[in-house]
Amino acid sequence: MENRRVAPRSAFLMPAGAAMLAGLDGALLLLGLPAPVDLQRLPEVHGPVMVLGFVGTVVALERAVAVGRRPGFAAPLLLGAGGLALVSPLPRVIGQLGLLLGSLALGWLYTRVWRRQPATAVAVQATGAALAVAAAALWASGVSIPHLAPCLAGFLVLTITGERLELLRVAAPPRGVEDAVLVLALGWCAAAVLGLLWPAVGYPVLGAVLLLLVGVLMRHDVARRTIHSTGLPRFMAVAMLSGYLWLAVAGGVWLAAGPVLSGTGYDAVLHSVFLGFVMSMIMAHAPVILPAVVRRPLPYHPVMLAPLALLHVSLAVRVLIGDAHDVPVAVQIGGVGNIVALLGFLVVAAGSVVRAGRRGPDRPARPRDPDPAPARPAGPTTVATTIGLRP
Repeated sequence: MENRRVAPRSAFLMPAGAAMLAGLDGALLLLGLPAPVDLQRLPEVHGPVMVLGFVGTVVALERAVAVGRRPGFAAPLLLGAGGLALVSPLPRVIGQLGLLLGSLALGWLYTRVWRRQPATAVAVQATGAALAVAAAALWASGVSIPHLAPCLAGFLVLTITGERLELLRVAAPPRGVEDAVLVLALGWCAAAVLGLLWPAVGYPVLGAVLLLLVGVLMRHDVARRTIHSTGLPRFMAVAMLSGYLWLAVAGGVWLAAGPVLSGTGYDAVLHSVFLGFVMSMIMAHAPVILPAVVRRPLPYHPVMLAPLALLHVSLAVRVLIGDAHDVPVAVQIGGVGNIVALLGFLVVAAGSVVRAGRRGPDRPARPRDPDPAPARPAGPTTVATTIGLRP
């Protein structure tokens, strides 16, 4: 019975994986380098494919598992199908429609979660989903992708912020911290609207909101405590704190430079958010969230630090040297390093899963591995228990 439930959930991840590979292929083309597939459309749809087709599908699948109702799986299905349609010969509008419907379905999932647990953290994540709907709808109506960067970034940043906010309760933060985060989330939405209508005003406001959000999270996140631990807790803390630093870089650029819709400033913001922050957070939470979704263990192994380190070092080369000083070769070197880091993490994660399978259910895990994922969906208790914050 257990194996029957694993296969359908794993199948939802296949379109996400295909979207990620297509996005990385498009990244090579955008860098002006040879790519395995030279499809003209890939560079044009690179952003939505990675944000909504790849990460959006993973987020929606985790929410659907948490809700536990079959209609909820329409969200990852539509987002994954939309991402695949965008990189296929089908008309682009089909992929755009899939992403829009999938984003709306994700919003419905949050209404179900809210009914079970009306918490500030859920409201923040739902705000992110609303930004995903806005981005998909505006793109389908003809708005160019550079103008949608605040909405696409807001979707993932607020989704991750909401998940981190759940863990802030473990650290018993001062009263008002959750309210402050919710106000900043709503401020992000307002700034995104201003960015569309009055870019010269909206983008500096967005930068200020982002910097304030980073300040609140870094001040109260439990990662500041678990950085002094060992094994998986330290790995997660290193990844998360590093991600916050890149998020601050993006906020600083928006605050200082205002509307950056092209060129090196635009690239610096996008890659600081989507690579430095989002991908770092995905690496941090993969050993916890993925097993809870597909019901297969992904034990932590110290070698996971290698792709994480490569991600941040190559991103520093790309942003702080290539973009900051307009050195194209540094952008290319850093970009290739980013791609190798992401693919390397997939290889390492797959190897950990295979080793766990060979060890078998009756053979105990080594001390450095986290406890096997529980049967229930990932949530604040699951994550907190795994990183040693709850008994």
